[in-house]
Amino acid sequence: MRLFAHRKLVSYLAAGTGALLVIPAIIVYHFCGFRTGVERRSGELAQEIYIWQRRWETAVSKAVEQAAAQTSSFSVLAAEVSWEGSRLGSVARAAIDYDTLKAIGKPVGLALRIGPYSGAYDKQSAATSLLTDIVSSLVAEAREAGVELAELQIDFDCAESKLNGYRKWVEAVREKIQPVPLTITVLPCWLKQRSLARLVRATDGFVLQVHSLEQPKSAESVITLCDSSAAVRWVEVAGRVGIPFRVALPTYGYLVAFGKEGRFIGLSAEGRRRAWAEGTVLRVVRSEPVAMAKLVQRWQRDRPCNMQGVIWYRLPVETDRLNWKWVTLSAIMAGRIPRESLRVEVEYPEPELAEIVLVNDGEADQSARVSINIECGQEKVVASDGLRGYIITRTNSSGICLQYYGEKIFSTIRAGERWKIGWIRFRHKMEVEPNVTLLQP
Repeated sequence: MRLFAHRKLVSYLAAGTGALLVIPAIIVYHFCGFRTGVERRSGELAQEIYIWQRRWETAVSKAVEQAAAQTSSFSVLAAEVSWEGSRLGSVARAAIDYDTLKAIGKPVGLALRIGPYSGAYDKQSAATSLLTDIVSSLVAEAREAGVELAELQIDFDCAESKLNGYRKWVEAVREKIQPVPLTITVLPCWLKQRSLARLVRATDGFVLQVHSLEQPKSAESVITLCDSSAAVRWVEVAGRVGIPFRVALPTYGYLVAFGKEGRFIGLSAEGRRRAWAEGTVLRVVRSEPVAMAKLVQRWQRDRPCNMQGVIWYRLPVETDRLNWKWVTLSAIMAGRIPRESLRVEVEYPEPELAEIVLVNDGEADQSARVSINIECGQEKVVASDGLRGYIITRTNSSGICLQYYGEKIFSTIRAGERWKIGWIRFRHKMEVEPNVTLLQP
């Protein structure tokens, strides 16, 4: 997951008129040594899922087992390396549940994330030696656990000007872990660099990361995690490199924070909810399931021959708040746009008491900010109230209206959820089911 990763390339490819767009594309292909003709292919895409958790709690293992039947393979975060300038800061190893990975019988790759580095790149340097020792131990650990790796993936946001140096790391790591294949993540802004072709040709393939979060200018800014149009352009450029690649697509979300003046001040993802200062304006930014589904459908119809598949970042776990539910990702992986279905049920715990339940039995999360009119015929309404952020905005002898005025940040009813949102008490036993209408505000 990258912050502020592709701003330069977006403006570079999107600037000017349609005619001007052709000129920089030709320059990119010529100077980067990319091919000018790309073979095409169609058909099903291999679909992989990324597991990002350092701690594999029970919910994570269950999520892996649930997804196994539909995914082609798993990419698993194995360790994160941080630096203090050019010196090693720390190595955080993930506690991987290899027993679960062994049991599902799917190909498994390990990912090594590397933090910002400001030192020199040299095959004989201490930094290179540290990295090769780390990857060697990761491969050995997996092998000892009975898991033969399909690949090892390096996830490093190298500065564009340092790609030639980064290649030295890649060559050293690849040599160390042979015969395990080595792949790297590639940022879209690298695609215009002449050094990219040599870098990826030192690997066995790469993952093009088309999702990131560009710093918003204000709380009112349009924020997206993946620009579909840009993703299509970047894939076409990547297809000219002549090296097999996959595309990383997002399922996750962020909580984005703005100060009192409307300036961006930070973000948070899954995990413990961060305590923000009083007056902080919060927005939830989520991946758009329909847009991602259409991208997959497009690439199934037509894509560069070297595009091998997609990696979904990341595995849906039941305890997630900002990530998709598994039912959403499952629908998209099956080639469908997730089905939407929001309805209301009425339950009668007592003859004179009706409880109103909002039900999302579709395949995608939906906004809970709806109005619900409940007409009760000739039955006398004695009392009523709203729950879970809903209030009564109209009431008379024959019915009520419920509207959502609750928390704006998490005003989403997730796929599969049932919310009890209000109740009505009548003078007599309820004999006729209310007529319920959903009205989007």
